[in-house]
Amino acid sequence: RAIGATVPDLVSWEWAKRARKGKARLDFTQNAINKTLVAPYSPRPSPGAPVSMPISWDELEDPDLRPDSWTIRDVAERVAQAGDPFAQVLTDAQELPTLG
Repeated sequence: RAIGATVPDLVSWEWAKRARKGKARLDFTQNAINKTLVAPYSPRPSPGAPVSMPISWDELEDPDLRPDSWTIRDVAERVAQAGDPFAQVLTDAQELPTLG
């Protein structure tokens, strides 16, 4: 909830996409015991085995972007062609603001 209070113009608690009005849904209910979050490059339990693919900020503007855009069959080729957008997270030092 502290994140929502810090950047209320970016996140919403609303489940319905229409009610969020362009904001990202911040699902704090996943931050609880016995809950899991998917890691980058993880296959999802859906038809076609879509992969949780890290993307660039520019790719968010693509109107054809879908959660099932990449699958276990093409993820290696995409990383070979476009690079690994997640790699920087593992190597760059980051400072997070104090919340609350």
